[in-house]
Amino acid sequence: MNDAIYAEGLTKRFGDTQALAGVDLAVPEGTVLGVLGPNGAGKTTAVRVLATLLRADSGHATVAGYDVARQPSEVRRAIGLTGQYASVDEALTGRENLVLVGRLLDLPRRDAAARAVELLDQFGLTDAADRRAGTYSGGMRRRLDLAASLVGRPQVIFLDEPTTGLDPSKRDDMWNVVRGLTQAGTSVLLTTQYLEEADALADRISVIDHGRVIAEGTPHELKALVGGRTLQVRPVDPRDLGDVAALLTGIAGRPTDEPAKGTVAVPVEDDRVLTTVVRDLDARGIAVAELSLALPDLDEVFFALTGTPTSRDTAASPTDTKKELVR
Repeated sequence: MNDAIYAEGLTKRFGDTQALAGVDLAVPEGTVLGVLGPNGAGKTTAVRVLATLLRADSGHATVAGYDVARQPSEVRRAIGLTGQYASVDEALTGRENLVLVGRLLDLPRRDAAARAVELLDQFGLTDAADRRAGTYSGGMRRRLDLAASLVGRPQVIFLDEPTTGLDPSKRDDMWNVVRGLTQAGTSVLLTTQYLEEADALADRISVIDHGRVIAEGTPHELKALVGGRTLQVRPVDPRDLGDVAALLTGIAGRPTDEPAKGTVAVPVEDDRVLTTVVRDLDARGIAVAELSLALPDLDEVFFALTGTPTSRDTAASPTDTKKELVR
């Protein structure tokens, strides 16, 4: 499988600030790479370099097989980009926004109109197609923004925090769109501060901190980096909580967490302990409503790797990057 995006040793400095300090990234064709990092880590700077909106000070990168430094025009024809802020023209209708992008991409007028109809339907915007985008809800503008990124049928798409400000149901809709893109063969680089989003969508994840990739792997591999699993047991009868806590402490050899909402939890290292717990619970006649053995979630991984809680990357510029692409 070829890499749709490949970057090696990218560096970028803004005055005294080292935004990128040797970033390596790879996105195989038809996959999603999730890029995570705390504020100012360099995520958006990396996206802007790969999208040809900034030139790296050093390093090498290709997108869709084209060198981002030597073949920027070819790269731009092969990509779509959705930034952190919806970049639609609120004075135009949804249809007119999409037709405008098509014409800027040199599509014949008829083809641009046909592509707009197709995308409006795909994103559930047909009924609002001839309303000014300024009357759209935030979720509708985000969907229109992503639709605009797809007008040219890009091989590669950069999604820089695409679900910012969306409610959970609209976020799920956007996730389904991203899944559809990859099923159709599009390659995606996704930056996000919603770790459940990376867990749900990304084939692999790169964690960036201080301008460097500090960890990379599948969501499961990154969770395993933190070490250990948590065994949770919820007895049917809350009166059994004390017996369950004593049982888990005896088996795991370490104290259990305090019961919360009727659940007892204990960290374990050996998966085989689950069999022992099930057997002992049955022997004691303790009925169980819930029993699970789980890896740490990505929030715990993120904190363990970076030492910071997740938060929005406020260092990123709100510049309308899509308009820069078509200029």
